[in-house]
Amino acid sequence: MECKTFVQKILDRDRKLLNNDIKREPIYGSVEGDVKIIADFTEYSPLHLGHKFCMIQAKNQIPEGLFVAVVPGPLERSGRGLPYIMTREARAETAIAAGADIVIEGPPMGIMGSGQYSLCLAKTFKALDADYIPRGYRPFPGYENILKRISNGNGVAPKPYKIVDMETKEVLLHGKLDEDNYVIVSLSKSLKKIDFDFTGKFIFVKRVEGVSGTKIREAVVLGDLESVTDMLPPETIEVLIREIDNGHAPLDKLRDVDGILERVNNNNIQELKSLPLIDDITAEALIKNRPFNCLLDVEKSISQGFSRHFKNRVMSSIEAGIFKEGVHNYIDRYPSVIRILKYKNKEVLNEFRKRIPHRRLEIWQ
Repeated sequence: MECKTFVQKILDRDRKLLNNDIKREPIYGSVEGDVKIIADFTEYSPLHLGHKFCMIQAKNQIPEGLFVAVVPGPLERSGRGLPYIMTREARAETAIAAGADIVIEGPPMGIMGSGQYSLCLAKTFKALDADYIPRGYRPFPGYENILKRISNGNGVAPKPYKIVDMETKEVLLHGKLDEDNYVIVSLSKSLKKIDFDFTGKFIFVKRVEGVSGTKIREAVVLGDLESVTDMLPPETIEVLIREIDNGHAPLDKLRDVDGILERVNNNNIQELKSLPLIDDITAEALIKNRPFNCLLDVEKSISQGFSRHFKNRVMSSIEAGIFKEGVHNYIDRYPSVIRILKYKNKEVLNEFRKRIPHRRLEIWQ
């Protein structure tokens, strides 16, 4: 099977999945179990030793808890706007092999703004009634104070070039945060927005030095997996080698080129403006400069965004072909279903079913 055909099949399948989820309402009930839920979220693209270290630290602190990994799902596009290195099924498999108890599907990152994605994650933790949320962070002067505020249940909001306590309105930091630290702050804001009490729930773990997801992905693309084996647990290496042998990895440089070109060459301006992340300037430039014969020319017509990943994210939005209205409806109902990608065993699955208040569960087939 050609990788391109494989990618197109994933996108077609996940569009149908999203459209079905948009139509459903979540169902909640009573909690019947008392096991503690440790809910983590990460891309696992791929799962490296830093991810595993964070998982082990959380499991050591709450040894009787269920570790639930929330892995971004539909459309398989990351916050950087690029495809994941492996499918979510393969990423879920590595998570279970590395020590997770349950892996559930998270929201689609590639077609949302960062605030929308953070809101969906917050709603996931509320749906799970999470007791603990482990997060890796990069220490630097002043950040410990921010983490202390969050540990105490204060929402902390990222503003342009400053970080603000949402309750006291104090400016806690001037400047911007890197990606890992920004995610923690943004999540605290979203959890506060949906009125989920996260006092004492965060488990903050200092990131492991010398592990780089970017270097790992670059090595895999170059066929040089041996150069980064010291950054990867054996569970990831085993799954990654199998996926490569089957032609299902690496996927992070592959696009549905035909689908993108079909939309930018044939959609009218209103249809283009209705796609997430596309502004009027980009839509007008796409109309003006078509027909397009390659993705590089499409990229040149995308306006310069607020981040270095913006153009890739817009490309993912065009590739997905999901309109803004559909995304908004999806977020309003999210999570309409808790989709279980992988679980350790039947006993763990039964404990999970009894413990969470969300009653619409689905085993991914």
